[in-house]
Amino acid sequence: MKRFFLILVLNLFALQVFCQMPKYWIVLKDKETKNYDYKKHLSQRAIEKRQLMKIDLVQYSDIPLTEDYLNKMAEKGVEAVNQSKWLNAISAEITDEQKNWLLKQDFVKEVIPIQRRVTALANYNGYVEDDERPENASYSTAISQMEAQLMKKEGLTGEGIVIGVIDAGYYGLTKNRNLKHLLKDERILGTRDFVDPSREDLFNNMVTYSDDHGNTVVEHIAGIRSKGPQYGFAIDASFYLTRSEKGDTETRAEEDYWISAMEWLDSLGVRIINTSLGYAIGFDDPKQNYKLKEMDGNTAVITKAAQIATEEKGLLLVVSAGNEGNDSNWQIVSAPADAKGVLSVGAVGPTGLKAGYSSIGPDFLPYLKPNVSCFSLMGTSFSAPVITGFAACLLQSKPEATGEEIKEIIEMSGSLYPNGNNFLGYGVPKASKALKILEGKKLEAAINKRMATGKDEYTVKASEKDVEEAIVFHKQKQHYVTQQELVKGTKGKFKVVKPAGVTESTFVCGDEVLEIIW
Repeated sequence: MKRFFLILVLNLFALQVFCQMPKYWIVLKDKETKNYDYKKHLSQRAIEKRQLMKIDLVQYSDIPLTEDYLNKMAEKGVEAVNQSKWLNAISAEITDEQKNWLLKQDFVKEVIPIQRRVTALANYNGYVEDDERPENASYSTAISQMEAQLMKKEGLTGEGIVIGVIDAGYYGLTKNRNLKHLLKDERILGTRDFVDPSREDLFNNMVTYSDDHGNTVVEHIAGIRSKGPQYGFAIDASFYLTRSEKGDTETRAEEDYWISAMEWLDSLGVRIINTSLGYAIGFDDPKQNYKLKEMDGNTAVITKAAQIATEEKGLLLVVSAGNEGNDSNWQIVSAPADAKGVLSVGAVGPTGLKAGYSSIGPDFLPYLKPNVSCFSLMGTSFSAPVITGFAACLLQSKPEATGEEIKEIIEMSGSLYPNGNNFLGYGVPKASKALKILEGKKLEAAINKRMATGKDEYTVKASEKDVEEAIVFHKQKQHYVTQQELVKGTKGKFKVVKPAGVTESTFVCGDEVLEIIW
C-alpha cells in the first residue's frame, strides 16, 4: 500500500510539473522617466555607497517599470511572477495565445523563454558539525594560502562592509558555532526568501535538501572558531541573506528570483554579493539545457543582469565558476560566471593543480575565465566565498573603491599574474601583493620567458634547490590549457617535456613562474 501511494504521489507530481505553463521574460521597450525620485527607491546606505564611489544616483536601470504596460498585460491575464527594473522586464507563466498577443504589442521588445534550472555549485553532502571537522579543514588551508595572517596584522576583518549572499537556504545557521559571533554582534542585517516571500524564518526549518548550503557559504566568508582555525577572512562583516533557489525541483527556472534578489541587495547598499548558483546543463528536459556557445557573456539573462550590477552599480559580484570540469559534455563555466565584469572563482586541489571538478574557461571568450582560484575540496561553491571574504578586507582598506577596482586588485595579486590561464585564472590571490597595490606600489608584472624553440624538453633550474615538486600548465594558446601536470625534480632541477600540439608551458614552483615558449 505504501509503495502504491508513493507511486501515485509521484505521478501526480509529474502531472503537476508537466501541466505548468512555460515561463518567459517579457522585456519592455521603454520606461516612464518623469518624476522619478531616487530617494524613494534607494536606501540611505545605497545612496552613501554611490556617493562614495562617485556613481550616478539617477540611473535608468533603477527606474520602476511603466505601470500602464503592467496594467495592459494584466488585462490579458499576464501576471508578473517577478519584476526586474534593471532588465526592464517581468517574468510570467503564459499561454501560446498570450505570447502571440505580447509579440504584437508596441511596448514589448522581446519574449524570452527562461525555463532553466539553477543548481547549487557544490560537491557537498550536507552540513558537517563543528567538532567533526579536522583541525586543518579546507577553509583554514585556503585562507592560509592567501596569507590571512597579513590581513590580520593590518586589522582587516571586513568591518564596515555589507555583503549580500544569494543562495539556496541557510538552515542551521543559528546553531552553527562557527558563526555565533555574527549573531552575537547582530551582523545579520536581514533575510528574504524570493521563492516563498511569506517565509520569514530561513534558519530553523528545512524546506528542501539544499536549504543548508548557504549556511556553509557564509561560514567560508566569515566563519571562526573560538578554539581552532579561522575559516573566512571577513569575520567582522555584516550580511543580508537571500534565497533564490527552490531546491526540490529540477525543471523550473529560478533566474528571475536570483535577479530580484540582486536588485534588492543593491538597493540596500550592499558592496559585495556572493553567489554559488549557476546555470548550465542537467535539466529534466534536455531541450532546456544551455549550449556551450551561449556561455559568451551576452546570452543568458542572468549574465546580462550580472553585468549591469558590475558596470552600473559598482558592485563586486563573486561567482562560483562551476563544477563541470570533469563533464566531457560541458567542462566550461556556467552562467553568470561567464559575465565579463564578475569575479569568477575556480578551485585548486592540495597540490596546487586545478581541482578536477572545477570548470574551465571556454576558448571563445575574449577575456579570461575563471578570474582567480583558491583551495577547496568541496566544490567551487566554497572557494568563491573565501575570495569574497578576501575582497571584503580589501574594500575595508579602500572603501571608495568600486567593485571593478577591487576585482582588478585581486587579479593582480594572483600567484600566476600576468600568466593567467583558463584553468586557474590568475591563480591564488596573495594578501602580500594586494596590500602593496592598495598602498599604490607598483608590482613587477614582467613575464619571465625561456625560449625552447625546436626542442621537445626543457630543464628548469628553480631558484630554491630543496624543492621537489612543480606544476606545469601546457597550452595551445596563450591562455588555453590542454594539460596540467605535477612534475618531480632533483636538487631544484625539473625536466619539462613538451606534449604534442603545445606551443607554451607555464612552469610554477612556489612563487616562481616561468613561461616556456616551444
